[in-house]
Amino acid sequence: MSPGTTTQSLLLPGGEFAMGSSDFYADESPVHRVRVEAFMIDRCPVTNAEFGDFVAATGYVTVAERPLNPADYAGVPAADLAPGALVFTPTPGPVDLREFSQWWRWVPGARWSEPAGPGSTIAGKADHPVVQVSFEDAAAYARWVGKELPTEAEWEYAARGGLDQATYTWGNELRPRGKLMANTWQGHFPYDNQGANGWIGTSPVGCFPPNGFDLSDMTGNVWEWTTDFYHPKHDPGTDSCCAPGNPRTLDPAGSAEPGSAIPRRVLKGGSHLCAPEYCLRYRPAARSPQAVDTATSHIGFRCIQRTPSPTGEDG
Repeated sequence: MSPGTTTQSLLLPGGEFAMGSSDFYADESPVHRVRVEAFMIDRCPVTNAEFGDFVAATGYVTVAERPLNPADYAGVPAADLAPGALVFTPTPGPVDLREFSQWWRWVPGARWSEPAGPGSTIAGKADHPVVQVSFEDAAAYARWVGKELPTEAEWEYAARGGLDQATYTWGNELRPRGKLMANTWQGHFPYDNQGANGWIGTSPVGCFPPNGFDLSDMTGNVWEWTTDFYHPKHDPGTDSCCAPGNPRTLDPAGSAEPGSAIPRRVLKGGSHLCAPEYCLRYRPAARSPQAVDTATSHIGFRCIQRTPSPTGEDG
């Protein structure tokens, strides 16, 4: 591990579990058996401090800080192609929840160290998860520390914490004994946020209860990148005798949003912006597509290390 990187990794034993859900959103189905081999996973999402160490050591420039390629954004005026990222902005009051552009703004100059745009800061948030990182940024950090990003199957297995088919990472009850278990939107979305245990926006990693594998923030706080390209249904495979081993969607064809050529990958875990009336996705089975070139104020990541199998192949 590189100097200054402090994330603790835990060894998960691997095993078989039922992936997906048939009770919520259509893209979580069908439920199917999956097997993953043992792997190490970061206990928490990568923090601002850790990502800052990476940038300081390597001079890395994130995707949000680079000029946009006009060929990828047909019809967009050149003046609107300044480097930047998407920033959540609360609305003044209730709005039609079918139109997300009402609370998301493209902000030139927004980047990981100024996540809300020029003049904003991460001062005092060294232990908060880094945001405004694209898939490429997350993968670059993972390589620097000698790790990888998880597949969707690995991520979901870790999030379940040994509770096969439980609704949440901690069980089936939203608030066991009245306790808030994750950093999610508290109030009326997208205009009234009462704060999750006092936190509006991201919270320090590890300040909500861990799951059964002692992993923190597997749901809520920030969405997390996986390596799978997004498709609107799980592919359960065709082998009727055995659960597939760590399946992964490697083909980007068909993953882009209609009208776009930019592929999308699967995000997992939900975030501090998830509210039950709009985004009930703070669950291990939940998934969301995200364009690989786009950074936002509610997406981060964590890393894994796969342990070699007895045959010398990864699971």
